[in-house]
Amino acid sequence: MKRRTAVLAVLSLVLAGCGEKKNTLAPSPGSGQSFTVMLDWFPNADHVGIYQALANGDFENAGLDVHVQVPSDPSTPLRLLAAGKVDAAISYEPEVLLARQQGEQVVSVGAIVQKPLTSIVSLEPKHITSPAQLRGKRVGDAGIPYQHAYLTTILQHAGVPVSSVKEINVGDNLVPALLSGKIDAVLGAYWNYEAIQLAQMHKRTNVIRMDQVGVPSYNELVVVVRASTIINHPDVIRRFVQALARGYESARADPSGAVQNLVKASPGLDPKLQLASVKATLPVFFPAGSHPWGWQDPSQWNAYGQWMLSHHLISNPEVLIGASTNELLAGQGVG
Repeated sequence: MKRRTAVLAVLSLVLAGCGEKKNTLAPSPGSGQSFTVMLDWFPNADHVGIYQALANGDFENAGLDVHVQVPSDPSTPLRLLAAGKVDAAISYEPEVLLARQQGEQVVSVGAIVQKPLTSIVSLEPKHITSPAQLRGKRVGDAGIPYQHAYLTTILQHAGVPVSSVKEINVGDNLVPALLSGKIDAVLGAYWNYEAIQLAQMHKRTNVIRMDQVGVPSYNELVVVVRASTIINHPDVIRRFVQALARGYESARADPSGAVQNLVKASPGLDPKLQLASVKATLPVFFPAGSHPWGWQDPSQWNAYGQWMLSHHLISNPEVLIGASTNELLAGQGVG
C-alpha cells in the first residue's frame, strides 16, 4: 500500500503541474520507438481508428513503431500491461477499477468509446422492450460479476423482483444461446455489434441500453497504461494517444475507407457488419462539446466507481483516485 500511495502521489504531482498545451508533440528526428498495444479482444469496428492510424502513418509520423497484439483471452491485457509485457492495453472502465483494486498501477489515458455498448438484447417474439418485461424471463450473461450487478441494478430500478428473473451464465456464447432459445434475453451483447449482426441475419431485435435503465454511464473502451510510464515517458504516451485521435478522426471522415483498412489487417472480418458497426458507433467515438478526442469525464468516473463500491465490486475508495487522466490528450498538459 505504501508503494501504491507513493506512486499515486508522484503521479498526482506530475499531472497537477501540467498546464494547458495547445499543440501536439512532434517526434524526435529519425525516431521510431517501438510501442506495443494489446487489444481487449479480436479486432473489430471498435478498433477502427487504431488500424486507420496505422494505415495512414499517424503513429509513424508521431515517431512510434506501433505493434498491435490480439489477446487469446480478454482477461489478460491488463495483467500483461501491469507486468510490463506491453506498453498499452485497450480495456474497459470497470476492468481498470478492478485491476487497481488488486493493486495494479494502471491508469486510463483516453476513452475510445464514450458510452456503454453493453446492452440487453432479445429477439422480437419475446416482446422485451423494457426491464419490466424481464419478470419471469431467462437472462444470459458471460458470468462477469459486474454484469450480474448491472442486472440487479436494472431490475431494482424497474421495481422487478430480482428473484423473478433467472440469470444463466452462457460464457462467450451470447448470440448462439439467444438464437437457440436457451435464454429469452442476453445481457452483455453490444448494441453496436451483436444487435447489428442479428439484424443482418434478418432477426428482429429489441435493445435495452444500460445507461438508460439505471446503470451509471461509463466509458466502454479505454486506453490504459502503467502509471510509471506516465511519470517517466509522458511524451511517448501523449504522441500515441494523439496519433490515435487522428486515426479516429480519419475514420469519421471516411468510414468506408477505414473499414477497408481494418478488414485488410484482419481478413476474417465481415466488411458489411464492420461498416454498419462503425457507422453506428461514430457518435460515441467522440465526446460531446469542445473536449478533445479521448476525453474522460471525472465526475462520471467517480459516479461509476461509487456504484462499484456500493455493489461491493471494489472495496477501496482510493482506487478511484487517479484512475483516469485527460492530461495527455490534445490541448492538455505540457510539452
